[in-house]
Amino acid sequence: MAAGSGSRYGKLKQFDDLGPKNEFLMEFGIYDALKNGFDHIVAITKKENVDFLKDHLSSRLPKNVKLDVLAQEISDLPEGVSFTGDRAKPWGTAHAVWTARNVIDKPFAIINADDYYGKNAFESAAEFIKNNGKKETYGLIAYTLKNTLSEHGSVSRGVCKSENGKLTSINEHTKIEAQDNVIIDTDSGTKFTGEELVSMNFWVCQPSIFPFITDYLKGFIANKDNIAKGEIYLPFAIKEMINSNLIDVDVIPSASQWFGVTYASDKEVAVSELQRMTDDNGYTSPLWDNV
Repeated sequence: MAAGSGSRYGKLKQFDDLGPKNEFLMEFGIYDALKNGFDHIVAITKKENVDFLKDHLSSRLPKNVKLDVLAQEISDLPEGVSFTGDRAKPWGTAHAVWTARNVIDKPFAIINADDYYGKNAFESAAEFIKNNGKKETYGLIAYTLKNTLSEHGSVSRGVCKSENGKLTSINEHTKIEAQDNVIIDTDSGTKFTGEELVSMNFWVCQPSIFPFITDYLKGFIANKDNIAKGEIYLPFAIKEMINSNLIDVDVIPSASQWFGVTYASDKEVAVSELQRMTDDNGYTSPLWDNV
């Protein structure tokens, strides 16, 4: 997913040159996915960026990899659904996933373009898809909260609860930060140990999510209060599917390193880490050499 506006970052962070040879952060995720057997990349972005991103990626990816670059558009809604009033931003991450409904027909992984998830995370996702024989079972690659904070401001995290390895709830906390050795959501006052598992939007989903989001969108837009600024977040949609007994979700703890670029100040860490991993022969440079 690469359709965000980067309001806290100051520009379109999805297309910032963070790699040693000016690669985008998403390219490292794509690289790790391909190394673990994924062979179809679907990028969701803004309409004005589709041609640019398609040209950029198609010139780098191996020719045997299928590539779709799709626009997330406000006007892209279920048949018979419309709205009146002003709407400036997309409908949210669940709608971004729904954008791919016509090009995906088998289990698939979802990631953010502005996060680095680590090689082991993609290995876990690929292994889950290979071994999961249940169409009603989804997966969540989860990370430890204390390892996903930013030194430069608060972050939004979906804090997970599970039983016997199955996700039971996911609660969004929008202003989590470390203050005086305490991790706290400054909005609600909720304190955390830091060991909680959180969602970084790395999901493994089944095609059944598309018809569900279709119905979700219909109900969401029917509520006029949502038209101006409301968004359908992917974790909320999946939570609704769990509550409706449509799916269950395996929580898969990730031992991988994670970092992201929420704030402009996060760029220095991302550039440094990508350079370090390249120097340690974790990645070739340029990235797409010998692929």
